[in-house]
Amino acid sequence: MFVQELCGSWMDHPFWKSRFLLDSEKDLQRLQASAIRELWIDTEKGLDVPGGESAAQVAASTEARLLAAEREPAAKPQTDLDDEMGRALKLCARSKERLAELFAEVRSGAPLDGPQLEAQVEDIGESLNRHPHALISLARLRAASDYHYLHALAVSALMIALARQLGLSDELVQEAGVAGLLHDLGEALMPAELLNSPGKLSRIDTTLLRDHPALGAETLAKQGFSAALVDVCLHHHEKPDGSGYPHRLQGEQIGLLAKMCAICDVYDALTSDRPYQKGLDPAEAMRRMAEWCPAQFDDGLFRAFVKALGIYPTGSLVRLESGRLGVVLEQHPQSLLTPKIKVFFSARSKAPIPQEVLDLSKLVGRERIVGREAEEDWGFRNLEELWSGERKGRNTLFG
Repeated sequence: MFVQELCGSWMDHPFWKSRFLLDSEKDLQRLQASAIRELWIDTEKGLDVPGGESAAQVAASTEARLLAAEREPAAKPQTDLDDEMGRALKLCARSKERLAELFAEVRSGAPLDGPQLEAQVEDIGESLNRHPHALISLARLRAASDYHYLHALAVSALMIALARQLGLSDELVQEAGVAGLLHDLGEALMPAELLNSPGKLSRIDTTLLRDHPALGAETLAKQGFSAALVDVCLHHHEKPDGSGYPHRLQGEQIGLLAKMCAICDVYDALTSDRPYQKGLDPAEAMRRMAEWCPAQFDDGLFRAFVKALGIYPTGSLVRLESGRLGVVLEQHPQSLLTPKIKVFFSARSKAPIPQEVLDLSKLVGRERIVGREAEEDWGFRNLEELWSGERKGRNTLFG
């Protein structure tokens, strides 16, 4: 069979490639011994299995799960995306510096600066108040070398956005933000070469890396942080179906903030460039995560997450009914299906067209999104400049 996608974290399996022809007994045994419980196969490239859902049925149920978020209200921006981008860029640079210091403190055994963490979360929250998508979208443009520091920032912002979407109290929103900053604290105690490895990890390395939740939780507990923060650090890799780690918790055994963090953590990991893989388009990441519900993510929380970010989050490459391609700029607070789009290319003529911003909420019945597109399929470069004004590359944007 041709393995098209392994449903789980890259740490859940020993394979360097996530797509390959499974044609050896040895690889089959390695796969069965891994933490992977589900995978997708491509029947056009390999053998099929009897029964099961058709591709059309899977696609229909996935889209239905995404569209279910339409029934919930979304946050409204107080300022334009362009206005907040400059401030968000500076916030990312400051946060990267602070988080580098924080992780250095952890490695040296020094106590964490609680007030500084609280202040950082307040800065993130204020940015999201001004515009709910600017900081979250911009943080995805980090270089692979910045991943570990700015992953903490991005997950914190996503946690705050999700907590607000759920209508949690101000105290819980703040705690969710701090939890996002600290959820991978244990990785600061891991060897740098392990975290930045560009190739597949050995079974020993994978086992070692799986210790990071316990190491982080132990550090937070010793320093007197709340039980909720310790729980997020320890259990953000648990899954509702019991296939997660370290304790294989199921369903309601997993705390609310830990279940929220699982969603935010995976989304940011999927959409970010890392030493061993290129990040996915935001809309494609959202689609894949919808497929993985409810086994890997809580359905209700994921629906709120979609509402907070959009079915087609800012920066997504989409195809319109007219055949034009464009990138999503901003969400419409009343409808996830009618964001603002900057069109720039014709899929029919295979040529660039004059750039134009379309508000799909004003074009209902005349224009609509009909599909997601992959940047690499078209050979586009620096697509991020179209919506952010910034160019993603090997060099960091954030100092």
